[in-house]
Amino acid sequence: MPPTEQATAPEVSSGAPPRPPVPQKIRPDRRAGASGSPLERARKKLFLPFVGPALLVYLLAMVLPTGVTVVLSFTKWAGSGPVEWVGFANYERLWYDKTFHTSFINTLLLLFGVGIVTFALSFGLTTVLREMAGRKFVRAVIFFPNAVSALAISILWGFLFQADGLINTLLSYAGVDAPPRWLADDNLFYVICIGLVWINTGFYTTILMAAVDRIPVTLYEAADLEGAGAWQKFRHVTLPMMWDAVAVSATLWAISAIKIFEFIYVFAGAAGATPSPSAWTLSLYSFAEAFQPSGVARFGASAAATVVTLVLIVVLTVLTRRLTRRETLEF
Repeated sequence: MPPTEQATAPEVSSGAPPRPPVPQKIRPDRRAGASGSPLERARKKLFLPFVGPALLVYLLAMVLPTGVTVVLSFTKWAGSGPVEWVGFANYERLWYDKTFHTSFINTLLLLFGVGIVTFALSFGLTTVLREMAGRKFVRAVIFFPNAVSALAISILWGFLFQADGLINTLLSYAGVDAPPRWLADDNLFYVICIGLVWINTGFYTTILMAAVDRIPVTLYEAADLEGAGAWQKFRHVTLPMMWDAVAVSATLWAISAIKIFEFIYVFAGAAGATPSPSAWTLSLYSFAEAFQPSGVARFGASAAATVVTLVLIVVLTVLTRRLTRRETLEF
């Protein structure tokens, strides 16, 4: 603690003008509170026993595997036998691999394309459901895809879009003689995007609605008195008051969009085989490199693709948090 200053009364001599008070430094007692209160000392003693096990699990389950993956990305290893150090050869191969380029572009399309549509629908549903009478029931219905396993949802989506599935049956009843081949390579990824929008819209709508439910009704009543329309109320009341939930949702989506695996693998794959490379993402590319259909695994190349994925997640998470950072509004 910096020393404080205290003014002392000056000595005034007869006939001399008064001098300004001279500050005098008073050093605080460093012994006071040096050891803290008994409660503070007890907290310090319990800190390591409580945090230590969780920190140890985090180091063993997250930090150590990440470090091993980074080291493995500079090697050539088939899962058994000697490990050959190849330097940046795996990353150079990714640079020229067209399949990796397709996987990277598909990942960005999921991140931004599906993300924009999902959040647009979530904001729209949030605005509509705020004043709907049966909003709790509707919220439970649109959240349903998240309550079911990804395996079941993927199988259901396949039944809907197969050649003789429900979608083509309805189209044939509507007079369409040649329904689209939804599961062809040219259309497969777009069908996947539609499914991901359907699955995630309910999840993020639920998060945003939880924030909207906390907004005082008086704010909307005041906006009505001022003659604000639906868009003005959303822009000036709803969006600023739920911005923290928007920031969290954007971060969650940035992470989950890059890691999407189960839905694509089960929906687009067949008989245990990997899906067509036209539908691959970075996660599927890493999986395919590690478990080659030929039986010769390339764990080094898979680790390199995983490192690229990890770097992308870190960069997008930091950017998302910075772009969505605002002062918290209290109400």
